[in-house]
Amino acid sequence: MKILVSNDDGVHAPGLEALYEALSTLGEVTVVAPDRNLSGASSSLTLTNPLRLHKHKNGFYSVNGTPTDCVHLAINQLMKTQPDIVVAGVNHGANLGDDTFYSGTVSAAAEGRHLGLPAVAMSLVSRNENNLKSAARVARDVVENIIKNPIPSDQILNVNVPDLPYEDIAGFEVTRLGRRHKAEMMQKQQDPWGRDIYWYGELGRELDAGEGTDFYAISLNKVSITPLKIDMTAYDSLETVANWVKQLEI
Repeated sequence: MKILVSNDDGVHAPGLEALYEALSTLGEVTVVAPDRNLSGASSSLTLTNPLRLHKHKNGFYSVNGTPTDCVHLAINQLMKTQPDIVVAGVNHGANLGDDTFYSGTVSAAAEGRHLGLPAVAMSLVSRNENNLKSAARVARDVVENIIKNPIPSDQILNVNVPDLPYEDIAGFEVTRLGRRHKAEMMQKQQDPWGRDIYWYGELGRELDAGEGTDFYAISLNKVSITPLKIDMTAYDSLETVANWVKQLEI
């Protein structure tokens, strides 16, 4: 079995190493990740600069590009044979609800699906490194099950793991995405030279976190597994928008 692993936290992230170790028990693992932390990169591509591949002493590869670049380059140039699955993570922090739109971890998995492969995005709902191995073990469980029971070809799995030792996790829950309130306002500060600088504010509080959501599953100490579709078409709005378009004149 050939597994491609990437992330958005960068090639030196402990979560990447934990995922590599866990999945190496299942087959041959190739690791291609950004050369730096690119959290929040979403599905961005590097189009105006050349991409460079660097092999590290531990066998991991880094790319001076985005998570999406990494997956695309690995499949189309680096790997001699196509992988059986793409797994992104383990992300240091949650990818719940609206987070998925910005997540480089989710987008790395999505790029694998764009290229026709099963794909999983793995996140630990904490920046505490103590339970990364627990999340990586969950990843192995999920990947084993996908190989035995394939998921639909137009979907990826977004998996969030509670910040607990493996034996304390309460089980698995299939969920939908919840929603957050809007994020805190951008913060304005000054650098040591008196120049204005700006930082994004904190994530918004939970807005829709009721039963059935990914937030709710995590609150119960369960692993949240949300199937995501790449097609963002709002099919239930097609008729409404068609009627609206009739009001337009050219």
